[in-house]
Amino acid sequence: MSRARRSLDWGFPRWRPYGASREATTVRLCDRHGCEEPGDCPAPKSPNSPERWYFCQRHAAEYNSKWDYFEGLDKAEKAARAKAEQAESAGYAEAQHYGWSGSGDGSRSADEMRALEVLGLEADADIAAVKKAYRAHAKEVHPDVRPGDAEAAKRFQAYQTAYEVLKQAEERREWKG
Repeated sequence: MSRARRSLDWGFPRWRPYGASREATTVRLCDRHGCEEPGDCPAPKSPNSPERWYFCQRHAAEYNSKWDYFEGLDKAEKAARAKAEQAESAGYAEAQHYGWSGSGDGSRSADEMRALEVLGLEADADIAAVKKAYRAHAKEVHPDVRPGDAEAAKRFQAYQTAYEVLKQAEERREWKG
């Protein structure tokens, strides 16, 4: 009666090196003629077909750039399918309100985002862009430039408040950092 020999793969540490008894794995090459890179990006051979081409990343990008999802359909069928595709993905657009309220990485407060919006800047604007935008807007509506214009004075006050909010936030960041 022969006893089964215990494998050397048990326990920790392993008693033999990793990959010592592994066989060579076969790698599927890119289906593009003449390409020797691994074909790890599947691409459909035709719409609604289970058959796939397997391309390298470069050839998959080239193939997808010319891909027409609606190939072989007439105009009415194309429109119906496009509408159905959009209806299926509309849920993602409806759920946007669960994300950030505005663009940015979350490092700016809601007040800062509103201030950037007043100055017409993107969420990633730095303090130099803020100063430049504030000065440009303030020159247009300054009370010395437009005396007696109540609307201009109101807009100037909004620009000034927005600049102060952003300047103080930048000073707090510098002080903390």
